Amino acid sequence: MTPPTKDGPRINEDITESSVLLIDAEGEKRGVIPTEEAMRLADEAGLDLVEVSPNSQPPVCKLLDFGKFKYQAQKKANEARKKQKTVEVKEIKMRPNIDTHDYDVKMRSMLRFFDEGDKVKVTLRFRGREMAHQELGMALLNKVKDEVETIAKVEAHPRLEGRQMVMVLAPR
Repeated sequence: MTPPTKDGPRINEDITESSVLLIDAEGEKRGVIPTEEAMRLADEAGLDLVEVSPNSQPPVCKLLDFGKFKYQAQKKANEARKKQKTVEVKEIKMRPNIDTHDYDVKMRSMLRFFDEGDKVKVTLRFRGREMAHQELGMALLNKVKDEVETIAKVEAHPRLEGRQMVMVLAPR
């Protein structure tokens, strides 16, 4: 059974290379020195020898406080995660014979969703004999598409799924 691999950079005794390019705590290059001497310097300074660039030849190691280094990296990752925006898919439901005022209200909601950076799924539900007039539903979805053409693009063109017609729009 192999031992569990640690994630993150190798530190102190985990560095197996015979010599490393050392950068001291002030950020000054010390040059290529044997790993044992680099560990001794780290010990004297009360710091850790951390491998910052393992793929270079020789690997680049730095003298720093590893706990502080991990904390800073975690803070940076949290900041990046905070700035991410998850795109949601909002749904707008309509009927083929929707009234003009109701249509305007739905369009305002749709525009607000696009401003927030969300996608919009427009669902047109057919009931009873309305199924015989699917061209009315297609005309309504094309009207929606034409109105939001400047601020949104069609991600999924109108298609019939059972008794409803669905179209997905995404902000430009």
